[in-house]
Amino acid sequence: MTRSKLIAVALGLALTAPAVPAFAAWRCSIHPPKTASDAQLTSMAKLSKSKAERIALRRVDHGAKIAGAEIEAEQGCLIWSFDLKVPGHKGVQEVNVDAGNGAILDVHHESAGSESSEG
Repeated sequence: MTRSKLIAVALGLALTAPAVPAFAAWRCSIHPPKTASDAQLTSMAKLSKSKAERIALRRVDHGAKIAGAEIEAEQGCLIWSFDLKVPGHKGVQEVNVDAGNGAILDVHHESAGSESSEG
């Protein structure tokens, strides 16, 4: 293969590669110890559950309703995690809100099957 063909192939690969890795670490404001209890996690949160809930609902909108909520340590971050049921859609939208500053760290859809297997 000629040098110009190698450059063209490399450039083509670079242009089609995702700009952000598939799994990127969250940038969060509170990093709880892995052994923290739910009560300890709640006491570390600077953002109330109700405030985090409003942030999550604003992010998804479309008449969504809270189907589940919990505070947890995930990927080394203290988060409020909300499962939102959106009318007309199967499964839930999970919204993870930083429990320190209210930043949305992740939003993704979970099918009814994957959500029930999380247990």
